[in-house]
Amino acid sequence: MTDFDNPFSDSVADLSVRQASSVNKRPVDDFNPFAVQPAEPSVGSGGATLPSTSITAPQPLASASREEHSSPPPPPPPSYLKATEELQRRQDELERRAEELQRREEQIQRNALHCERLNNFPPLPNWCPVKPCFYQDFSVDIPTEFQSIVRLLYYLWTAYAALLFLNVIGSLMYFIASSQLPSTSNRSGMTFGLSLLFLILFTPCSFVCWYRPIYKAFKSDSSFNFFLFFFVFFVQFCVCIVQFFGIDGCGTVGLINSLAMMTVGGVGTKATAGVMMIIGFLFGFAALLDIVMLIRVHRIYRSTGASFAKAQAEFAHGMMSNRTVQETAGNATSAAARNAVSQSMSGGR
Repeated sequence: MTDFDNPFSDSVADLSVRQASSVNKRPVDDFNPFAVQPAEPSVGSGGATLPSTSITAPQPLASASREEHSSPPPPPPPSYLKATEELQRRQDELERRAEELQRREEQIQRNALHCERLNNFPPLPNWCPVKPCFYQDFSVDIPTEFQSIVRLLYYLWTAYAALLFLNVIGSLMYFIASSQLPSTSNRSGMTFGLSLLFLILFTPCSFVCWYRPIYKAFKSDSSFNFFLFFFVFFVQFCVCIVQFFGIDGCGTVGLINSLAMMTVGGVGTKATAGVMMIIGFLFGFAALLDIVMLIRVHRIYRSTGASFAKAQAEFAHGMMSNRTVQETAGNATSAAARNAVSQSMSGGR
């Protein structure tokens, strides 16, 4: 019986051993230790070739790093957010000021190229022989952050001038109503005459003495003009208080003389007294607006870092740079020198 007839013979095992030995058998001279060795198949039981399997080790560090990257970053602290907002606000403020300076510079250059700035206030018609005396342009002369308050002060001056005109009308009504009551002894005629004088005098004086200084103060950051405005504007506040009371013979109608008219006469007299009382309350409202605007301007003035010493320095510099003052001082100095020389010469003789 041959080997193939016996399934339990060792011929199969011998055949596999011979094949493995023939494959792995190489001469020693041809062996290169630095060459890449071919992978030898693993022989299992029964001559079966077992496939080689590679086991990959777990990577806990890489997975942990991926988890850290996938988690959201912690929120910034409130102090950092506040500092960022403050820096952004300052940056916006600087950009806005740079744009405003550039716009004003372009406007000045355009005015210089075309013509000199012509006075435009008060706005008079061309046929009028009297020409405007001042130049006024909020968008060119006043910085952007101060334009609103300068406009409010201009409107306040306009309202005060209109109130003085209403005071003339009320004083005229008071004078007419009083002339129809011979039994009353008042000074309505003096009140009407002074009301006309106040309209002619206070309207331009208030413009020149407190509105133009505050306009120039915000235009050139002048401490001297700020102080001049504070002084004159406070005086106007006190005058408005007096005008609110309406003392008879002081040039205004107000609370006192209107109440006196209420007690005498008929319906027409009482209507006149009502108009006088309304004008008096308008003077009181003007005084309230004056003190409010005075406080607002003073806060802005204190925030700019100005002081009384700076105002004194500006006043001294303005006086010394004035040509009229320089000529007067030079003439006085030369006259004093001539007198001293003449006296010394007369004494030597």
